[in-house]
Amino acid sequence: MVQALDDSGAADPWRRRTRRGKRQMPLWQELPLLLIVAFCLAVLIRTFLLQAFFIPSGSMEDTLLVGDRVVVNKVVYNVRNPQRGEVVVFRGTDQWVPQVDVQPPTSFADKLGRTVGDLVGVGRPGEKDFIKRVIALPGDRVSCCDDQGRVLVNGTPLDESAYVLRDSPLDLPPNPQECRSRRFEEIVVPPGQMFVLGDHRQVSQDARCQGTVPIDNVVGRAFAVVWPSDRWHSLPIPDTFATVAPPPTAGGAAPVRPDPDGGVVLLIPIAATLSVLARSGRWRSVGQRRLLP
Repeated sequence: MVQALDDSGAADPWRRRTRRGKRQMPLWQELPLLLIVAFCLAVLIRTFLLQAFFIPSGSMEDTLLVGDRVVVNKVVYNVRNPQRGEVVVFRGTDQWVPQVDVQPPTSFADKLGRTVGDLVGVGRPGEKDFIKRVIALPGDRVSCCDDQGRVLVNGTPLDESAYVLRDSPLDLPPNPQECRSRRFEEIVVPPGQMFVLGDHRQVSQDARCQGTVPIDNVVGRAFAVVWPSDRWHSLPIPDTFATVAPPPTAGGAAPVRPDPDGGVVLLIPIAATLSVLARSGRWRSVGQRRLLP
């Protein structure tokens, strides 16, 4: 044992008393405090940074399956607008009909579970929460189809074979009141709006019949599937969108290509958790116990 010495070389009793006074909080007292801090961190992360969303319908199959959970970056669109090809979560307008029937909670336990789940970002989606792929942006001209049945954006045909595995039939006439047909007349996306489609075009209710969506309604970008574990994968921008010509009003300037994998720093919650553990002293105490002979 090494003792603190004063200038004369003798042990300093004041330092010994200070060291004895810094007693570690018992685990039974510290654990509830850590749980409260972790809950507050989860709420802050859910509110400002990341949120998990449950996929309740098949409108994005086979990119997203029913029961998948995706992580949504809620801060990325504070610094830039959505880009073509990104998968986004947004709040539908009054024209958008819910694709799932959200049942109200029937018991106190159910209400409490949903409230806590919503707070930490693992609850079920609301009836006006939708997830689709961005196809066209303000000023873009979008239509379907060319002679090969492909969607056209500013005259550029999209090769959607990588993510659209079940397309709508070509033989049905276009109908702006329903999304059964693959064909739709050319529209110019209004300012501040975006044109979105589901990857499963046979069942998706999207901009073909429900109209464009205000960019201000976007909650965030879905950048990865995190559950089930065997379904984990990122949601990058398909390469076909890199060849889309700019809209006629863009003056020939090519759009800025963002990071295709989402551009999210996931070390923030990890660093925050480690900081809480370090400040509590529990991390250090565990390490010291392991170093003892």
